[in-house]
Amino acid sequence: MVLKLVIAPPQIVGKSPRVSRLVGVALSGTFEGERLSGEVLPGGSDWQVVGDNGSAQLNCRLILKTDDGELISIQYQGVRSNPPAVVARIAKGESVSPDEYYLRITPIFETASEKYGWLNNVIAVGIGDRREHGPTYSIHEVL
Repeated sequence: MVLKLVIAPPQIVGKSPRVSRLVGVALSGTFEGERLSGEVLPGGSDWQVVGDNGSAQLNCRLILKTDDGELISIQYQGVRSNPPAVVARIAKGESVSPDEYYLRITPIFETASEKYGWLNNVIAVGIGDRREHGPTYSIHEVL
C-alpha cells in the first residue's frame, strides 16, 4: 500500500544530555492498496532521535481507519539518512528525489478486525519519500 502522511511542523524538544529529539504529529493522511484503503486519523506521532550528522531514528505510531470503518494500528521503526544539503532543501520545501537520501521503515500492524486480521501476521518494509507535507511510504509485505 501507499501511505501518505500530513505532518504538523515538528516539535523540537532539542538536545538533551543523551539525544537530540523532535516529534512530528500526524494531522491526517491516506493509505491505499490492493486489499485496504482509508484515512490516517489525527494524533499519531513520530518521536525521532536525530544525530549530529542529520540522520534520524524513527519511532512512529498511527491509527488507520479503513474505508469500511475498521481501525488498524501501525507502528514503525525506521531510519532516515540524508546529506546536510538535502536536509536544507527539504526544510525549504523543495522537492527532493528519494534517490538522494535513505528513508526506510519496518511497520507492524495490529487490529481486532476479522476482515483485516491477516495484517496481524504480516512482516512489511517501507520505502519513504519525504515531501513538504510529510512522508509518503510504499509499504510492501515480505512474502
